[in-house]
Amino acid sequence: MPREGAGPDFIEALARGLEVITAFQPQEPVMSLTEVAAATGLARPTARRILLTLQELGFVRSGEGGFALTPRVLDLGVAYVRSMGLWDVARPHMERLVARTNESCSIAQLDGSDIVYVARVAVPKIVALAVQIGTRFPALQTSLGKVQLAALPPDEVDRVLAEPSRSGLRPRWLPTREERAAELREIRARGWALTDEQLALGIRSVAAPLRDGSGRVIAGINVNTHAAETPVGRLLEEHLPLLLQTAGEISADFARLATVPHVTRPAAS
Repeated sequence: MPREGAGPDFIEALARGLEVITAFQPQEPVMSLTEVAAATGLARPTARRILLTLQELGFVRSGEGGFALTPRVLDLGVAYVRSMGLWDVARPHMERLVARTNESCSIAQLDGSDIVYVARVAVPKIVALAVQIGTRFPALQTSLGKVQLAALPPDEVDRVLAEPSRSGLRPRWLPTREERAAELREIRARGWALTDEQLALGIRSVAAPLRDGSGRVIAGINVNTHAAETPVGRLLEEHLPLLLQTAGEISADFARLATVPHVTRPAAS
């Protein structure tokens, strides 16, 4: 049956293929045909055809125990990041920040009520939660999410946070609407956000917004630390000034990139 609310241009087969890809989760990296069909609500023959098509395209592999995604799925996310140009602009700045702080640095964007990591330069440390490109967490409990939520009008914040999280993680901090509003007002006034074990034990980070040439917040960048190693005082006194400087440099470079004329290749004859 067509998806609810689908318009005349809606491609059902494409939607089903994407649903199969997103059915694979960290807790279920390998799934049988029956499990994929159950997770997506598709009939077994339909799920089978989609899996075999994805396998032929290189996005899925089959083996003992069922089907699993391949690293080629990352191409979908990388294509998005590259299309923005943000990674190419941010990478050298992030690498310098990591070298100066000896802490991991990430960039994430809002996607509904979650954040999704789109760039990361990591240092080898044991942390409570594994993070990689494409990882998603509830936005309100992360510094990366807070700086982006603070840039939205209050009614837009309500709409965004009303969407169910797809991260699968239950955060530690569950504020009231009034507590949330007060937190975002403070972040909006000072221009940066702190998270101190609100997402999970041991996770402490500070984030700043990244802006485009018009001043619009397009992402957040953070310095992430282990709470047992880095006190809040050190995070704010030593790492925050470097982070704010880095965020300003990336925003300026990204704004300049947007002013460079793009070369359009002539269509093949």
